[in-house]
Amino acid sequence: MSLRIRTTVGALTIGVLVAVPAAAHAAVKTVYMGPPAAAEKVLNEKLNADVNDFFPHSISVHVGEKVRFVPVGFHTVDMPARGSTPLPLISPTGSAVANVLDAAGNPFWFNGRAQVGFNPLLGKGLFGTTAVYTTRTRVDSGLPLSNHPKSFNVRFTKAGTYTYYCNVHPGMKGVVHVRSATSRVPTVAADKLAVKRQIASAEKAAKRITATVPPTGTVFVGGSAAHGVESYAFYPSTVTVPVGTTLTFRMSPASLDVHTATTGPGNPESEPASYLGTLAATFEGGQVLDPRAVYPSDPAPLVPSLTPTAHGNGFWNAGMMDNSAATPLLNNSGTVRFDAAGTYQFYCLIHPFMHATVTVQ
Repeated sequence: MSLRIRTTVGALTIGVLVAVPAAAHAAVKTVYMGPPAAAEKVLNEKLNADVNDFFPHSISVHVGEKVRFVPVGFHTVDMPARGSTPLPLISPTGSAVANVLDAAGNPFWFNGRAQVGFNPLLGKGLFGTTAVYTTRTRVDSGLPLSNHPKSFNVRFTKAGTYTYYCNVHPGMKGVVHVRSATSRVPTVAADKLAVKRQIASAEKAAKRITATVPPTGTVFVGGSAAHGVESYAFYPSTVTVPVGTTLTFRMSPASLDVHTATTGPGNPESEPASYLGTLAATFEGGQVLDPRAVYPSDPAPLVPSLTPTAHGNGFWNAGMMDNSAATPLLNNSGTVRFDAAGTYQFYCLIHPFMHATVTVQ
């Protein structure tokens, strides 16, 4: 299973904003789980960005009608039962971490802590099916694990306003307004115009992110803007500091994504058999995650010393990070002190194409 940006090929037709009465309404409306394919191509390939949002963010249908959810990125749709919250992406497996050693043969601090993995409830997908949402039971698409997942439909039987969520990206959400049969709702053409405007706004925001300047002593892991716009780079991507400098690797403030900041032997993108390559592979498949990739390499509040021999091979990891209070297992930053001259290469294990270089003199 991959959490990386995916691109596909598609097209988007733009229409005009008109509200129509029930007699002329369409039976199914479409929501893209992430930017439509044509927009993804621009965002991913030209701007090194993506958008953790649904397109359109808000949609209106009549009671009894369906919304077709089209998977175009690594996202889910979670419509919780009334009074419930979205399912977490990461959950304890019920067992404890045991006998995990660093390259020097010393046990990591997280031995005895909860072993975690991808939530098994998200493995049961609805793609290719139709579900009915009544607010009494949860409707969750599950993870899009196949190479070409099919769209799925959700039919709404009761008027109201319903918020749904992505389990992969905390804070990513969309809204379905379900109106009475006699109410007027925007046309399909109007929805497409809303998507066009949403894409244009996201592209402008992605361009602005490239000018991100974090506070002194901080490296942002990814850049971000409102409404789920994400840049997949470190800011700054090159840093030169004197020996003894402390740096904090932190999620950018508006990010809805999940990242790590990790250094050690190997390039996880081009060297899959390397130390970091094997840790990155844990996010590509299997339910149980390697705790060396999930947990910080050193316990808080300790500010660890990073040298080429740290943990026997120069390893340091901030651990999985996000900005959500709903995932207490994860932090949003990690701090390390550079105590030896040299060049240190940092990567996000979840998105290994994200790379930064810290030169210590």
